[in-house]
Amino acid sequence: MKLIILILRFVAVIILLQTLYFKFSGAKESIYIFSALGIEPYGRIGSGVIELVAAVLILIPKTTWLGALIGLGVMIGALLSHFFFTRNSCAR
Repeated sequence: MKLIILILRFVAVIILLQTLYFKFSGAKESIYIFSALGIEPYGRIGSGVIELVAAVLILIPKTTWLGALIGLGVMIGALLSHFFFTRNSCAR
């Protein structure tokens, strides 16, 4: 059971970390999304830092719950922004 939990923690961390390259390197897709939200570059860099902190916290056993909570908040924010903001500005 402990191995399964460890694997799930690493999967969550990998998912959070894979987007950091695009945010920190200034990939045009990432810039487009955050420009549509009106928070480029600070929102892009800030959300990347928050995701990095969440990933590190998930790896520390005593703070896994906090990292998971922060990660959940980031994902909910991303979903809501895509549903309500970027879709409308892309249609223009």
